[in-house]
Amino acid sequence: MAFEATKFNKAKCKVLHVGQGDLQYQYRPGDEGIESSPAEKDLGVLVDEKLDKSQQCAFAAQKANCILGCITRSVTSRLREVILLLYSALQRHGPVGAGPEEEGHKNDQKEHLSYEERLRELGLFSLEKERLRGDLIAAFQYLKGAYKKDGDRLFNRACSDRTRGNGFKLKEGRFRLDIRKKFCTMRAVRHWNRLQPTVVDAPSLEVFKAGWGFGKPDLVEDVPAHGREVGLNGL
Repeated sequence: MAFEATKFNKAKCKVLHVGQGDLQYQYRPGDEGIESSPAEKDLGVLVDEKLDKSQQCAFAAQKANCILGCITRSVTSRLREVILLLYSALQRHGPVGAGPEEEGHKNDQKEHLSYEERLRELGLFSLEKERLRGDLIAAFQYLKGAYKKDGDRLFNRACSDRTRGNGFKLKEGRFRLDIRKKFCTMRAVRHWNRLQPTVVDAPSLEVFKAGWGFGKPDLVEDVPAHGREVGLNGL
């Protein structure tokens, strides 16, 4: 049976050179080379050649402020309940905006009210708590959930005879570069080790989420509630 295969489209491909030791090779699938790019988007996140996502943070903050501007121009009501409902529906707070990987690009802007006070008034979680929640859910999926077969390559079990705490402790790895510290496999370990045994031994992801919710204040008391924010004070 004869069929015509789709031709390789070089115009839709870009090369992103990553790392200080990269030799900047030019890839040539044929006679013409593939163009290099200083930044590319993968899974909705814009990443540059230094693995720096500050452009993604700026884009997410700009998008959020644009949505707030549209609400301001289109809605006459300034009731907190109305604005909060509209904003929560149109712009997801947390990981999709300036996501969990943006820990290295937090801005502590304070105008009229501090970020903590704004969150408290609106009943929203801080980005740090959203990131922590996402990290722990990902860790559970790789250690005991849907991606368990790949978990052994990402996390290492800690050998300990201590009976205090949960019995599924992880080993905290060492890193030479600061960027490695921001990987989920590094930053989630300390918080995972502090989980209660009943939470770690949850039979399913839904049970894990519910159990972690009860112990959340103890977990995040040392996590400052500040991050890249949008102009909520202007509403």
